[in-house]
Amino acid sequence: MKLYLVPTPIGNLDDITLRAIKILQSVDAILAEDTRTSGVLLKHLAISKPLHSYHIFNEHQTVQRLINQLKEGKTLALVSDAGTPGISDPGFLLVRECIKNDIPVECLPGPTAFVPALVNSGLPNDRFTFEGFLPHKKGRQTRLMELVEEERTMVFYESPHRLLKTLQQLAEVLGPDRPASVSRELTKLFEENRRGTLSELIAYFAQKTVKGEIVICIQGGEGRKGEKRRKERSSEVEDNEDDE
Repeated sequence: MKLYLVPTPIGNLDDITLRAIKILQSVDAILAEDTRTSGVLLKHLAISKPLHSYHIFNEHQTVQRLINQLKEGKTLALVSDAGTPGISDPGFLLVRECIKNDIPVECLPGPTAFVPALVNSGLPNDRFTFEGFLPHKKGRQTRLMELVEEERTMVFYESPHRLLKTLQQLAEVLGPDRPASVSRELTKLFEENRRGTLSELIAYFAQKTVKGEIVICIQGGEGRKGEKRRKERSSEVEDNEDDE
C-alpha cells in the first residue's frame, strides 16, 4: 500500500533516474496525466504496466476509487506529462487524501523545469517564490499587483502564445528595467535561455515565434525595505538642509 510520485523528463529522456525506472517497473499500475505521452516514455524504457488516466478534469471523480485500491494493498505511481507531479500538475488532491487515510506517500527527486531555469538565470536564488501560472483572466491583475512588494526572485510558468502579453503586463507593474530571464525548451536540442530587462525581452520575443514550455524568472524589487531606505535618505537630506 503506497503511492509513489515519480518525476519524468521535461525533455531529454536521459534525465530519468535509475530509481524512477525501478519504481515504475515494480508498481501495480501507473497513473498518467496523458496516457499517450506516458506510453511513449514507458515504451522507450521497455516497461509494460497498466496505465490509467489521472488529470485535472477527472481527479475529483477518481480520487476515492484510487484510495480504495491503495487500501486494498496496491502500489501506484503517479506521473505527469513532464516533471514532478503536483508542481503545476495534478497530484495535490491525491496526496492529501492519502495522508488523511494513513496511506504512505513517497516522492522521488527528479526533473522539474523551474530549478534549472532559476539557477541559470543569473538572478539571486537564495530566496525565491514560485508563482506557477498566473490566472488567465479573473484575478490576474490582482495577483500582479500583489507582486509589487515582492523582494524575492519570482518564478512563473507560461505558455508560448501568452509569453509576450505576460512580459508586457509584468513590465507595466514591475517596471520595464527589471532584470529577468526567459527559459524554454529546457534540456532539449533547441534550449534557449534569454536574459535582460523586461523591455529587452519584450523587444526580442516580439520578433520571433516561440514554442515549448516556458519559465520566466524576475528579480525581486526593493519592496517595503526599499521604501524605508528612500524615506530615511529623504529625512537625512532634510536634516542636512536644516543644519545649513
